[in-house]
Amino acid sequence: MSDFDTITHFINGAKRDTDSGRYADVFNPALGEPVARVALGTKEEVDAAVAAAQAAFPAWANTPPLARSRVLFKYLDLCRQHTDEFAAMLTREHGKTFTDAQGEVARGIEVVEYAVGAPEFLKGEYTDQIARGIDAWSMRQPLGVVAGITPFNFPVMVPMWMFPMAIACGNTFILKPSERDPSPSLLHAQLLKQAGLPDGVFNVIQGDKVTVDAILDNPQIQAVSFVGSTPIAEYIYARGSATGKRVQALGGAKNHMVVMPDADMKMATDAIIGAAYGSAGERCMAISVVVAVGDAADQIIGQIAERAANLKIRDGMDKEAEMGPVVTRQAKERIERLIGSGVEQGAKLVVDGRNYAVAGRENGFFVGGTLFDHVTTDMTIYKEEIFGPVLCVVRVPDVATAVEMINANEYGNGTAIFTRDGGVAREFVRQIQVGMVGVNVPLPVPMAFSSFGGWKRSLFGDHHAYGPEGVRFYTRHKAVMQRWPNTASAGVQFAFPQMK
Repeated sequence: MSDFDTITHFINGAKRDTDSGRYADVFNPALGEPVARVALGTKEEVDAAVAAAQAAFPAWANTPPLARSRVLFKYLDLCRQHTDEFAAMLTREHGKTFTDAQGEVARGIEVVEYAVGAPEFLKGEYTDQIARGIDAWSMRQPLGVVAGITPFNFPVMVPMWMFPMAIACGNTFILKPSERDPSPSLLHAQLLKQAGLPDGVFNVIQGDKVTVDAILDNPQIQAVSFVGSTPIAEYIYARGSATGKRVQALGGAKNHMVVMPDADMKMATDAIIGAAYGSAGERCMAISVVVAVGDAADQIIGQIAERAANLKIRDGMDKEAEMGPVVTRQAKERIERLIGSGVEQGAKLVVDGRNYAVAGRENGFFVGGTLFDHVTTDMTIYKEEIFGPVLCVVRVPDVATAVEMINANEYGNGTAIFTRDGGVAREFVRQIQVGMVGVNVPLPVPMAFSSFGGWKRSLFGDHHAYGPEGVRFYTRHKAVMQRWPNTASAGVQFAFPQMK
C-alpha cells in the first residue's frame, strides 16, 4: 500500500474511501514515479452512488431550467478561477505541457458556457388548433441517473463534454474517470458543490474494469457516455445496450491529413507539427498520417523532419516545453515496439524517437518525435492507432487515391485537406466518409454549440457529444395533444384519427 495521498470517491456530496482495499498508483509521467494513489471501487460503491443519484433525481428534475442554469453559471465562474489548478493537475498526472493543459480546460469551459443556455435549448414546440379544439406541443424531459466513463488523455475536458449537459437537462450524474489521472474529477465535484449543486446530483466513482462493469450492469442507470479506444467503446456499447441503456461510445481514430501539391507548405508544415506531436500524439484528433499527393512529400518532408528532430521535449511544467512524456511506461514501450515494427516492415525511418531521455528526468516516460516516410497501408504502423508522437507519410499520385484510401480505413473520426483549390476541397468534403473535416484546419474539433463525433468504428451509438446532439442524448422527447371537454365532440371514431 502506498504512503501517498489517496484520491477517493465522491458520493452524495462527500468524499468516501473504498472498502475494497484495492488501490492503484498514480504516476507523474515526467518523473516516472508515483505521486498519489487512487481508490479502486466496488460494485457496492457504484450502487451507493446510484442510490444517491436516484434519490436526488426527482427534486433536480423538477428544478426549473433557469435555476439549474444559475448553479452551472456559478460553477463556470469557479472553473475560470481554478484553471491553473486544473492545468497543474493535468501536467502532474498526464504529462502534457502546462499551456496545453490550460487549453484543455478552456475547451471544457466552452461546453459549460453552452450548458447554461438550458432555458433556451430545452424549449419545446407549440401549435394551437391543429384540429378543431385540439392543441399540441412537445417537451424534453431528463432520463434519470446517467453515467460517464472518461479517458486519460483529457481528464478535465472530456468529462465536461458530458456532465454539464446532463445536469443542465435535469439528470443526475455519475463520473468514472481514468485511474491514470483522477485528481481533476474531485476538483470538479468540489466546485460543483461550492456552486450550490445539491448533494447526489454529481457523484464520482474511481476504479477500473470492476467499476465500469458495475455501471454497465446497474439497471437504474439510464444512459452511459464513453470516450476511449475502439475495442473498449464496442464493449461498452454492447454490454450497456444489452441492459437497455442509451449508449454513446466514442472510439479510436486514424486521422489523415491530405496535402496537395498546391498547398501553402509553411502553413501545412506548421499544422502537421502541432497536430501530430502536440500532447505527445495522445489525442483522438491527432494527425497520425500525412497523405502527400504528387510531389507534396518532397516539398515538406525535410521541413517536418527538422522540426520533429528538434522538438523541445521536457517536463510539462517547463515553460519552454513543446511536448511532454506519454502517460505510462507501458505506453512508451508499446509505442517504441510499433516504431520497431515500422522499420521491420520496410518504412523509411526519417526521425527515430526511441530511447529518448530528458536530463534530470531520466526515468520519465518520454518518446521523441518520430517520422516515417514511404509508409504503406498494409503496415502495422498505418493500421493501428499508435496514440503517440509518431507520424506516417503515405505517398499517393492523386486526390482520388487519397479519398479512396481514407474511406477504406476502419476509422472515421477526423481528417483534413490542405490546398489552395476550392473545387478540390469542396469535393473532398463531400466525398470523404469521416465525421469531422478540416479545410486548411488540422484539428477540426467543433465548438461547444455544435457536436463532436466520428463515423464508422470511431462511434458506437446514434448521438455525438455535447451541443444539440448532447441535448437529444440526455433527454426524451414527449409529444402532447390536448382537448378540453367544453369543445364539441367529434363522436366515436373507429378509423385511425385524422385532423379535420
